[in-house]
Amino acid sequence: MKLVKRTLRFLAWFLGILLALIIAFIIYVLSIGDTEPPALNSSDSTGIEVVRIDSTAAKAGNNWIRKNRYGLYEMYVEGSPFQRGLINGKLSQQLIVDQEAAFVHQIKQMIPDPGYLKFLRYITRFMNRGLPEHVTDEYQQEIYGISLSASDSFQWIGSNYERQLNYHAAHDIGHALQNLMLVGCTSFGAWDTKTEKGELLLARNFDFWVGDEFAKNKIVEFVRPSSGHQFAFITWGGFIGVVSGMNDQGLTVTINAAKSRIPTNAATPVSLVAREILQYAGNINEAIAIAKKRTMFVSESFLIGSAADHRSVIIEKTPDDLAVYDAASDHIICTNHYQSKLLKGRERNLEQMENSASVYRYQRVQELLQQNYPLTPQRMADILRDHRGQNDIDIGVGNEKAVNQMIAHHAVIFMPDSLRMWVSTAPWQLGTFVCYDLRKIFYMKGLPSDEPVADTALNIPPDTFLQSQAFLNFMQFRELKMQWTNSHHHARINPDLLVRLNPNYYDAYKIAGDYCMQQNEYERAAKFYTTALQKEIATQEERAAIEKQLQLAQKRHHNK
Repeated sequence: MKLVKRTLRFLAWFLGILLALIIAFIIYVLSIGDTEPPALNSSDSTGIEVVRIDSTAAKAGNNWIRKNRYGLYEMYVEGSPFQRGLINGKLSQQLIVDQEAAFVHQIKQMIPDPGYLKFLRYITRFMNRGLPEHVTDEYQQEIYGISLSASDSFQWIGSNYERQLNYHAAHDIGHALQNLMLVGCTSFGAWDTKTEKGELLLARNFDFWVGDEFAKNKIVEFVRPSSGHQFAFITWGGFIGVVSGMNDQGLTVTINAAKSRIPTNAATPVSLVAREILQYAGNINEAIAIAKKRTMFVSESFLIGSAADHRSVIIEKTPDDLAVYDAASDHIICTNHYQSKLLKGRERNLEQMENSASVYRYQRVQELLQQNYPLTPQRMADILRDHRGQNDIDIGVGNEKAVNQMIAHHAVIFMPDSLRMWVSTAPWQLGTFVCYDLRKIFYMKGLPSDEPVADTALNIPPDTFLQSQAFLNFMQFRELKMQWTNSHHHARINPDLLVRLNPNYYDAYKIAGDYCMQQNEYERAAKFYTTALQKEIATQEERAAIEKQLQLAQKRHHNK
């Protein structure tokens, strides 16, 4: 009896202390005030007049924005940090508002519970509590200028400036909290004997998906900053960070996520490290020096291409270490695992290589490169668009093991020696790749009329896959999958139709099995799960989940 009393007393003390810690944490988070905006220079002015050229184009001095016939927005901004942000905001205000609405809507789709959503806000605020200390004053001023055009409809999340600043760390926090791998990208480069004319060529798929609406409005932005190099990058409303870009020195930067630990303190968002490299580095050594001086939230790979060095390397960076991977060849490949001597053998990286789709996708790129040498921009696009598995096996359209996972926010091809870049258009990387010559863009003095600024004669045409029955089937499959996912598994779907539309994709059979489980059709569910396990499954985690569901279906069928 005394033992029971002592146990209950200990349990009461433990719960009391735990509750006190939770309350203290909440009080602490609530006590963190809104992030204060940076101080402005006395010369900064908010009096910017935007003049409409027509329904799809506008200008403010030499700055301009237009929407091309392929659906891409093209924007040019110049000046001091705050002025760049202010002009950016005024020119693209509707895009900023729409982008935030799409982002918040998708977060609510993923986390429908208001209570958990509120808790996530506290966690995010806690993690970002020291964020301004890790963002340079230049980028704080630019983000603040943009925030003046943000919507007031989301004040429940934070002030306009706080939100826009925190969105630059959203990739890092989401990626690290659950290793969501919303970013499972593929990039590669080649030069000398591996390209048609010996030129340096680089390409990447930015496989980042937070809803179709989020990817709807893409911006190709050209920046002439008051300090540093002129540069171009692919972005979206309100975002000044870089995930894919090239500067006027022929230096390119693209980022690929790696497996990370959960962050406990704020650091510099990956995209802002990439932005600083793009703006201030002219060669590989300068890029490495910039990466070294910044502490980051998460682990990331930076594929750096350099016209000055006529080669490419990968800067592999964790919150604690930095390594440079040089392939010592005339080609290089980057997916979502580390390759350097320093980081390749780390436990997290070995887990990533063993359990994720990264190594398989890396090996598929190796195959495709061998099949397409010597490379040209068109052949680079063909590789980016490939949706098959190793040895050209059909692994189902949309499989994470494919180079083209049918989720890409954008794809881009760089030719640094001639300062040309090709940017993909919808759907995903299957539409036209639009060609831009950075020398031409930065030579322009404003936009007198709404005329094309791209070198459309060098465009890469849309993929012929768009005209196939397989693509139409995939789009129908995807619609059914989205209905199932967005309804949180309450929609009525036809499982037989689902697998007919994408017969070699394991996920089709998994969803069909899940639906049958919900309908108490356990024997039928087990058959779908069994077939799923015979297909090429993207990750070990997904395989384990299907095996668990199969055992449950068999048990319930046996007990029926």
